[in-house]
Amino acid sequence: MAKRSYGGIIAIIIAMILIFSYSIPGVRDAVGGAIDVIFGPLAHNLPFYIFIVVLSTLTAVYSSIIQKYTIDYDKMQETQERMKVFQKEYREAQLSGDEKRVKKLDAKRDKMMKDQLEMSQQQFKPMAYILILSVPIFFWLLYRLNNFPENIGITMPFFGPHLLSDFVLGPIPAWILWYMICSLTISQVVRKSLNIGGI
Repeated sequence: MAKRSYGGIIAIIIAMILIFSYSIPGVRDAVGGAIDVIFGPLAHNLPFYIFIVVLSTLTAVYSSIIQKYTIDYDKMQETQERMKVFQKEYREAQLSGDEKRVKKLDAKRDKMMKDQLEMSQQQFKPMAYILILSVPIFFWLLYRLNNFPENIGITMPFFGPHLLSDFVLGPIPAWILWYMICSLTISQVVRKSLNIGGI
């Protein structure tokens, strides 16, 4: 058990380093250039917005698989149900002015909070593994958009024609919005097929 927790902590540290390195152009370009050796030839054969669909599908698949095998969804639902019942009981005890019952429930609340914290930690660990795989993809997308600007047009739903580097929703560029829309949509299908719940 300790070994598994240790692995989770290491994954989180690596994920945080990757996120931090996103702001360092030299690191970002080096990682993006290395990945371009694999993705570059594939990207030449497809419109770039379609290749983003391919990458977001890949993201949806590995994210869902990681979550399926690192999160105990049955236990999570059970904990949520118990918390719902507990909160209802606690409210009723407070409204009725039953101090004895409130004290008894206060003692029980510590265990409930501990269980909920455990579930939150369990949900955080897969996010670290997902980031380790996803951040380099984002590095490559930035690298590609910066170095091959001739192939970055898209007609966005509700936003019309844009360059993928254009800001279309506040500070969010079109390519990130398109990636998120595709990934979230496809992940719903993948999660349904794997019979896993939402985070």
